[in-house]
Amino acid sequence: DSTDPSTLSRGPRPAGQLPRRPMRSGTQVIPMTLLARLQDEVKGTMRARDKERLGTLRLIMAEIKRIEVDERVEMDDDRIIGVLTKMAKQRRDSVTQYRDGDREDLAVKEEAEIELIETFLPAQLSAGDLDAAVAAAIAATGAESMRDMGMVMGRLQGELTGKADMSAVAATVKAKLA
Repeated sequence: DSTDPSTLSRGPRPAGQLPRRPMRSGTQVIPMTLLARLQDEVKGTMRARDKERLGTLRLIMAEIKRIEVDERVEMDDDRIIGVLTKMAKQRRDSVTQYRDGDREDLAVKEEAEIELIETFLPAQLSAGDLDAAVAAAIAATGAESMRDMGMVMGRLQGELTGKADMSAVAATVKAKLA
């Protein structure tokens, strides 16, 4: 029935844009995008008046908005995962530098930001799953020596981005090809 209010959209939206909230379309539930989840988290954090968490979420949203404006694109979930992965890596590097400089207070703050960022990233692969993925890529590419590492990494890049730390992937590939 086309007049059923539960199946009607919630107003006009640009073509190709997913709804911001999960809506029932018959029996199918349309999932929220990562951007919508981030926006909802910002709203909830504002209501809870959690300043530290809100600051980190605003940094994430600002980086996403900066890329959207600079490149004149609308970010999809894969691009947002890339941004979040980069932000987490930058903070891990900062933690190392802060600890080397005896700034434990700043290191703890960065670790809290990493923890929040990682809640929006897909689950990381275990060491066993990473080994299996690397072995499969080596077999698929026919790699035999370190000269073939680029081929293997190229194949793994698309599969494992956001699911594993690429420096750990490179170390695993290097160990298996050595």
